[in-house]
Amino acid sequence: MTKIAMMGEIHNDGWELLKKQNYDVFEIKDFSNENLIKELHKVSAVGLRTAALRKEVLENCPNIKIISRHGVGYDNVDLDYLNENNQALGVTGTSNAVSVAEHVMTMFLYLAKKINKSDNLVRMGNFKKKSSIGNFFELYQKNILILGFGRIGQAVSKRCLGFDANVIVYDPFIDSKLISERGCTKVEFEEGINQADFITVHMPLSNQTKNLINKKQFEKMKDNVIIVNTARGGIINEEDLYWALKNKKIYGAGTDVYETEPPIIDAPLFSLENIIFTPHNAALTLECRKRMAIEMAENIVFYLEDDKKLNKKNIINKEILNL
Repeated sequence: MTKIAMMGEIHNDGWELLKKQNYDVFEIKDFSNENLIKELHKVSAVGLRTAALRKEVLENCPNIKIISRHGVGYDNVDLDYLNENNQALGVTGTSNAVSVAEHVMTMFLYLAKKINKSDNLVRMGNFKKKSSIGNFFELYQKNILILGFGRIGQAVSKRCLGFDANVIVYDPFIDSKLISERGCTKVEFEEGINQADFITVHMPLSNQTKNLINKKQFEKMKDNVIIVNTARGGIINEEDLYWALKNKKIYGAGTDVYETEPPIIDAPLFSLENIIFTPHNAALTLECRKRMAIEMAENIVFYLEDDKKLNKKNIINKEILNL
């Protein structure tokens, strides 16, 4: 019987899909290398959430044909090793765009409207002191810079356009024609940084994007800018972000991701009032968890059993498919 390992909990809809194939599906909770080598040695596929799966483990598990991520990021997998050994890596590319896009809009609006201060004013019996809140803002006709125009970036743009905002996009890998067809304008990175009133990050973490936004960029931004990161920690330098917020070089920030996860409990950013935090859960709405669990399971089933049904855009290492 084909063995499938789940590294992390998934919604039951994904489990049921795999069980219908009469696979031997089991969950792993101990992610130590020693235990992973023991548990994964004979499995054909792995469903992977946030735990790391590195070369030290993979080189002892030659029977794995596909690792299917529960999400779209893959910095927790040794992709070079998979490429060298003809093992596929799949992502749930069509599942999480809506949930993450709504999360971005929530952070934009929460920060721009100072919802926390208004709520606290009413709770404390200071209803008539609304002028003490200070200025807050609209998204209407503001410049919203989207860094990265994949599925999530495009989903965010659609929602921003619904607020009659001006959407500008930096993505060197996307043709300007496609961007303009979506009602947006392609810009160079520095140009976008200078123009933006709101910025949202939707790029993978790589050597090219690490610390992409640092003190140098913060110094060029408008002082009313709000920046949100739901992509990966490390793309925005946290030390420089603290400096920018502390010194009011920017208006506010929202982050769902961190350089170290979980972040240290006394992180300097936590002392500031003009930033909000969520625990890397932008894609974890109930609806999205169902979609990701099903798509993750489908990637496994279709890769192992029926590649004609496989969404090949979900396979990151395309050379595995001879594309």
